[in-house]
Amino acid sequence: MRNFICSLFLLFLSISTSFSQTKGIEKGTYLSSNKGQKIKLNLLEDNKYELVFYTGNYEIKGDSLLFFQKEKAESNFDLAFATDKKAKKIKIKFPDSSYYSFYLGTQKGSEDVVYQRISDVKTKIDPNWEKTDLEFEIEKTDYLYLVYENYDGKSNVSKYALPKDVSEVTVNYDFASFGDLKISGFFDRKTNELKIAESAGKNPLVFINEKEPQPVKEKKVIPIENQTISNWTYPGKPNVNEDYGMGVAVDTTVYPPLSTNTEMAEPAYSNFKLKIENNLKSALAATKEAKIKFLALYANSNKTAGKENFDAFVKDQETQTGYNMYDGYNPVYDVYNYYLAGADDKKWLKNNKILNDPSIVVLNGDGDILATSKSDLSDQSYQFGYYGDFYKRLQRANAFVYIDKIFKNKKAIDADLIRAFNRAAVLEISYDSDVAAEDPNSKEFVMTKTSLDKKTVAQTWKNLIETHQKDKNPDMYLVETIVKEIKNQGFTKQLFNEERILNDTDFLAIDYLLKHSEDIENNRTEFNNKEGEVHNLGNVISEISSALQANTYIAQEKSSSDINKEKNISIYKKIIALGKGNFESYSNYFQYLNNAEDASVSNVDFLKEFSSYFDSHLTSSSPIEKLDAMFSTLDSSSPYSYDGWNSFKEYHSNLCNNAAWSVVLQPQNASFLKEAIKWSEYSSVITKNNPYYLDTLAQLYYKDGQKQKAIETQTLAVKNINAVTEAETAADIKETLTKMQNGTY
Repeated sequence: MRNFICSLFLLFLSISTSFSQTKGIEKGTYLSSNKGQKIKLNLLEDNKYELVFYTGNYEIKGDSLLFFQKEKAESNFDLAFATDKKAKKIKIKFPDSSYYSFYLGTQKGSEDVVYQRISDVKTKIDPNWEKTDLEFEIEKTDYLYLVYENYDGKSNVSKYALPKDVSEVTVNYDFASFGDLKISGFFDRKTNELKIAESAGKNPLVFINEKEPQPVKEKKVIPIENQTISNWTYPGKPNVNEDYGMGVAVDTTVYPPLSTNTEMAEPAYSNFKLKIENNLKSALAATKEAKIKFLALYANSNKTAGKENFDAFVKDQETQTGYNMYDGYNPVYDVYNYYLAGADDKKWLKNNKILNDPSIVVLNGDGDILATSKSDLSDQSYQFGYYGDFYKRLQRANAFVYIDKIFKNKKAIDADLIRAFNRAAVLEISYDSDVAAEDPNSKEFVMTKTSLDKKTVAQTWKNLIETHQKDKNPDMYLVETIVKEIKNQGFTKQLFNEERILNDTDFLAIDYLLKHSEDIENNRTEFNNKEGEVHNLGNVISEISSALQANTYIAQEKSSSDINKEKNISIYKKIIALGKGNFESYSNYFQYLNNAEDASVSNVDFLKEFSSYFDSHLTSSSPIEKLDAMFSTLDSSSPYSYDGWNSFKEYHSNLCNNAAWSVVLQPQNASFLKEAIKWSEYSSVITKNNPYYLDTLAQLYYKDGQKQKAIETQTLAVKNINAVTEAETAADIKETLTKMQNGTY
């Protein structure tokens, strides 16, 4: 009972009630207009007011008072959609700050739902929680799940089918829909008190009819001092960041067993302990063994103060890590080791020009310095969270330092070069410049810079690709690096921040992918699931097709004529010749052919390739079932897997109609007349009663000598003209029917 009364009070504090400025404030009942806050305000006589938070039905049985609330069929979530056909992703908006118990899930088709906690998303985008509203983007999806996790163990889960072309979803939540209060009342005749409590009967609220004599109120005790304190805390108070997912990952060799007491409020790893090495060599060795970790070294010449600061910092990291790993140990968050420099490290500090006191130095497992800061640990403690940008900046610096070392190492072998290129290629695309602070007294971290020559990098990569053309088995790290590079997401983008048009080296690299495509697909799942590594390699044929299409767009944006159309076409032909032509590759190939050919003359190359695709992929006694089977095999990266079945079906209807229509328009394509009729009939089977498709089919029938069938089909086309049919096209369809009927077509 105490909990829900407290909740009401907090809710009341956030309410703003608006009144008409034309009539003025009158006595009576007002309903709040705030979304999610349906509260009633009664302005009574004698300048009294009432705020009503709960309403419902009641029933009196003897001395018992029973409360009921109507079951609410609709969701407590309130969504608003915006659409944009050009949108590649969906923007999600949460226009309030109540993220603690919210979860968002996405589902493509019948795949598993993938959930993420809104507070985790908030922390990634706005680490300091400075903004009230939250906006972020998700990939295109078919279904959206929204969950509000209640404290009573019951969660409000709502599933939404997203509209086609949705570009933005705004989410509000109705906090006033409290559901069943599970309270009841009892009238005590001895005391004339009405007692209302939760079903357990604890902490009752006691009411007395206002007509009865009221008890004498005790004199209120006034505090001697009253303050408003921001971020109030006390020793041992749980860190408030636990609900924001801002815990800091640390190194440990002690993993206490998970608690089986479900009533405990403490996290699974509340006793999480760091293992601090007592010398730099051991600390580096432990970091190198972990592969994904960095070592934060703290140097302070004041031995006592330095030890106290380091110990306090370590204790704080232990506490935060315990909360961050509330489901059990997760190595994803365990990305830092810590070390306190001692007297034996003075020479190392001097040799590496670490002269500031105090200082923080971040190193990789090989002892390479990645970042330095002339500050105390307490000033930079916020940087060492997994969700912070600092970890990503360290990953970038580490990749650049590594590739620079390999390039300078004359004894480096191909395997070293491949891993060096791969380290840079798999980084997240960064839009930050990592510019060092201009203030010489700044305590911010300064990242290690490396200077790489673009021509040297390009030539080294070219030599590597040429050398591996004779490989009998694919090197999966090389495969992943090639895919990233041809998609303009690889080491060139990472090192030099530029987009480029595919060159001869790229096409040679694509040949490597095609040669090993079968083995790559067989090894892809195992590679993506390598323990301790992060890979996300898609179907290589789809990846190549996507890269070629993106390359065309880049050339258009740059108004460049450097794009090699013949080589692009040759790659698609190789894919088809290998029997690897999937929907994505054919779709992009057809688009490329249509753009490359002069449609005013002929598109015979396109029609030849399309005829092959139609016969191998679409022809069937049950076209809908065959199309559905093909849709189920789409790669997750395909835009049609996001847009859904109807979009996929519409694409093929239009594709067949457009191919058939080119035969209607161009006499040079007359040799495809019989095939065009099959294509056009397919369009009309897949999408029925479409006047555009029927018009195409009727004209093909007429050209084939089937005049009566043509007139019947054209009559059906006229019949299905509707409000969305373009006026000019509608007029042409009607005119064509007239010509067919009077023999002037």
